[in-house]
Amino acid sequence: MTISAAFVLYSVSWFMVFFVVLQIRTTSQGDMGHVVPGTPAGAPAGFVMKRKAIITTIFATVIWAILCAIILSGVISVRDFDWMHRLPPVSTN
Repeated sequence: MTISAAFVLYSVSWFMVFFVVLQIRTTSQGDMGHVVPGTPAGAPAGFVMKRKAIITTIFATVIWAILCAIILSGVISVRDFDWMHRLPPVSTN
């Protein structure tokens, strides 16, 4: 795995975890009973972005390390996803 591939894998993992973490423990302004004029009642109230970014970074790093270990160990390779048998046979030189 190259450095750029590792960076892309981490970025994709981070954003996927971030979109999940954004939905956890979110309370809306309507739930709190105080809707700021000009905003919808479903807008978040007391949104803490820094804490969610830290939680995301921790979980994404763990997931990224697991994915890198699987890829680098060779447990899963590109040939495992060749369901239509389009890759040439493995040469035994």
